[in-house]
Amino acid sequence: MTTVRFRRNGPYVIEGDDVRVVDWDGVEHTPSRNPVALCRCGASATKPFCDGSHSKSGFAPDPPNPHHPPRGESGR
Repeated sequence: MTTVRFRRNGPYVIEGDDVRVVDWDGVEHTPSRNPVALCRCGASATKPFCDGSHSKSGFAPDPPNPHHPPRGESGR
């Protein structure tokens, strides 16, 4: 099974045994480690992979989705 986790102020983290990363041109990028961390901030020097630049760039995620309650709140 493959799992995609969204880090609040960081990358998308993909865990699985057979993860392929393919860009919009069909070029496959070979991950150097598992789990695979994909850049969300745009500042990584190793795009499409995360290199930790988000911590220095002031990256802030999009606001929470108003249709989904925060973790721990059922909304009921």
